[in-house]
Amino acid sequence: MEIFGSLHGRAALLILPLAVAALLISPSAAEIRQTEVKNDARTIIPFDEFGFTRSGVLDLKVSRISLSDTNPDLDLSQLGFFLSTRDTWIHVLQQIQELDVTCALQSELVKLVYTFDYLPAAAPAGRATSFGSLFNVTVPGQYTLLFANCLPQIHVSMSVRSAMYNIEPGSGRSVYLSAGSANLPFVYFLFFLVYGSLAALWVSVLLRKRQTAYRIHYFMLAVVILKALNLICEAEDKLYIERTGSAHGWDVLFYIFSFLKGISLFTLIVLIGTGWSFLKPYLQDKEKKVLMIVIPLQVVANIAQVVIDESGPYARDWVTWKQVFLLVDVICCCAVLFPIVWSIKNLREAARTDGKAAVNLMKLTLFRQYYIVVICYIYFTRVVVYALVTITSYRYLWTSVVAGELATLAFYIFTGYKFRPEVHNPYFVIDDEEEEAAAEAIKLEDEFEL
Repeated sequence: MEIFGSLHGRAALLILPLAVAALLISPSAAEIRQTEVKNDARTIIPFDEFGFTRSGVLDLKVSRISLSDTNPDLDLSQLGFFLSTRDTWIHVLQQIQELDVTCALQSELVKLVYTFDYLPAAAPAGRATSFGSLFNVTVPGQYTLLFANCLPQIHVSMSVRSAMYNIEPGSGRSVYLSAGSANLPFVYFLFFLVYGSLAALWVSVLLRKRQTAYRIHYFMLAVVILKALNLICEAEDKLYIERTGSAHGWDVLFYIFSFLKGISLFTLIVLIGTGWSFLKPYLQDKEKKVLMIVIPLQVVANIAQVVIDESGPYARDWVTWKQVFLLVDVICCCAVLFPIVWSIKNLREAARTDGKAAVNLMKLTLFRQYYIVVICYIYFTRVVVYALVTITSYRYLWTSVVAGELATLAFYIFTGYKFRPEVHNPYFVIDDEEEEAAAEAIKLEDEFEL
């Protein structure tokens, strides 16, 4: 239990910042989002993105509108909200560059929601500081709600509440999940059942093979259980958003279990990669340092994820937090590969020196396979899944989630099967003929390298 003894106190301290962040950051408003814009001079302010069907609705309420210039002669038609798809926005930028229009609000390509020149007059002078607009979307697509400020040097302050939803045909029920995410509650719940079944299966394996089960096998069980809890919280989170537009606190549980799942998975990969509990009962200093790097980085990554989800693209630091999250995730993925490489190197050397060539060669084969699988898992979940998001139609964005979860499930199953507790483990019990054959194979490999 050395590793758990050395990490227990530090891990407790590292979990605390995430819990504090989850409580301090206001729960996600999801498809009903409340945004405060303060003294903002940006020409374009993005708010939120949503996949509308043919019966989509944008319910926009804006209050406490304040401009840095109160000149009554200002052209308020140059300030307003509009909807645009990504493809449309590219054409709008071309129009502005070619001087066909001077403001995005003037383009016939965008869907104009509301401009400030429609603000009613307020007594005794001036205009009202709030309005409400109900906009029906009849052309399906993935739209972004944006605010355009085409008046140079004008700073805008306002409180914006946007609710986006689709009307379900037949029932007339409001569905607050984007068209491409409507299937996600079912998808997450289905995978929760799968991981729950895996956890039950692994418990039965541990009970039957308790005499040959190492501590890391129980750690594997904890990782699977945390993954299942993460999925059920995500399913409930999406289900509540679909019905009400708000997560009702399920997002906080999701962030906590997501953090615990992520940190335990990376720790498990490092422990297996070092051969802890399989090949040796301890960790070397350099391997402990990898864990001490990965665990704090996972804390940073999860805090960044919370900020990204809760603030939305309208926040000034949103892009920075997104870059931090991607950078930290890449560093973690690279860091966990080093212990596997070290184990492969040590096994390779041991196979030539300790007289148990076959045993070490089989272990070496296992760790090489695991190294390749870890790389494939990281590449697929970080690159291929992202590519699917960019190329898939907005109606089928849920398929990228399915692809990522299937890859993760395959990785879990491979890890459990290859490193399962066995009385007569094929990687450790080798007869004399296999020993001689392995020694010959190593000799041939050395000659080939020369």
